[in-house]
Amino acid sequence: MSRGKTTGKPPGNTARQLLFSEALRQQKHPPVKDPKDPPPHCHINTGNMEEGPQGASMDRILQEISAVGRKLEGMDSALLALTAETRSMRLEIAGFQSQITGLDQRVTTVETQVASWTENGRELMHLRSKLTDLEDRSRRNNIRLMGLPEGIEGTDLTSFLRDTLPKITDITFDPPLEFERVHRLGPKRQDGNGRPRSIIACLLRHGQARQLLQAARAQGPLKLGTTEIRLSADFSKETVDRRRAFLSLRPTSATWT
Repeated sequence: MSRGKTTGKPPGNTARQLLFSEALRQQKHPPVKDPKDPPPHCHINTGNMEEGPQGASMDRILQEISAVGRKLEGMDSALLALTAETRSMRLEIAGFQSQITGLDQRVTTVETQVASWTENGRELMHLRSKLTDLEDRSRRNNIRLMGLPEGIEGTDLTSFLRDTLPKITDITFDPPLEFERVHRLGPKRQDGNGRPRSIIACLLRHGQARQLLQAARAQGPLKLGTTEIRLSADFSKETVDRRRAFLSLRPTSATWT
């Protein structure tokens, strides 16, 4: 071989091989990319960042944040209104409590008064009972005559009864009947018609009044000619009302079997 000749591939082919080998190496081992580096197809433009996908997501997030803020503002207003209403309700409850306290005091006062009135009522009933008893005792010597025609006694009613009562009762009184007072009840009727007025006769001796009443109960209605005369004790109105109420509650003979 001569020195002028060279062996191997030409220089141009060597450079081409080097470039091909570098390309194969890069394909097998690509360079590590920085996450901050933009993609090769994306042109960096700070003025138009909202036009990309990340800008749209940020816009939605901002809108949601604004909506949440408005909701929070509404909740804040509702909370303020609820606080004001609660304060008003507290004031009303305090007023109701004050009224209830006043009513409780009034009820206590009324209960005390009612208890006092009840005690006074018992005392009053006791006093009325004693007064009725005293009134009945003061009338022990009285007899009541009913059915005696008016005018039949003439001008002296006391003398007429002194002579008539022993005859219609068949009782001989010794000493003779004596009266403290005798009178008819109520004003004199001008026309003379109607039921005769009753006569109240107060005898001097209680024993004689009791004899007359016993004879009247034993004989029934007394006769003066064709006129029936009834005698009864002269009780107070309270005693008469109690006796009538008692007799109205008594069973009649038809109810007994």
